[in-house]
Amino acid sequence: MSEDQDKRKKRLNVEIREMEIDDLPAIFHLGERLFTSKKAPSLYRTWDVYEVTGIFQEDPEFCLVAEANGKIIGFAMGTTITKARSAWKYGHLIWLGVDPDYQRSRIATRLFNRFRDKTERTGVRILLVDTEGHNESTLRFFRAMGFGNPEEHVYLTLNLDQRQSPQRVLRHRSHGGRAHEK
Repeated sequence: MSEDQDKRKKRLNVEIREMEIDDLPAIFHLGERLFTSKKAPSLYRTWDVYEVTGIFQEDPEFCLVAEANGKIIGFAMGTTITKARSAWKYGHLIWLGVDPDYQRSRIATRLFNRFRDKTERTGVRILLVDTEGHNESTLRFFRAMGFGNPEEHVYLTLNLDQRQSPQRVLRHRSHGGRAHEK
């Protein structure tokens, strides 16, 4: 980090507030910068304008922004889940992002804490988050926030432009072929 960035962070006055409809373009474009195909391929696939507007439309009270000097520099978007015939209510932090120029300034912590407080006031008893398994900095962050009990979840992809014909797959299986298992 440059000395200039360090000074800017020290005098930064950040407001954490509820998201407003006029914030959506800035949030969407910040997410495009954060969730790239190289840095976060799974997140890149699901980050789109419909994701952002849909969450905002469904649960605006669980959508927050970090704003400094009129600029959106971070966001948190989530929801709550109530299961039928269960006393438990869950909170799910779906998206959390901070502009790279402002990371390591406790903005993500402040966004998370506000999200946690808002969900807790609605009766949430357990919070859920997910991230890519190799994203060590995010895993460290969530562990520092008190999360534990990680469960492995595997996402598979099928490139439809490169798939085998059904006859080729059947021929492969009939000759003893099987899927590679780890």
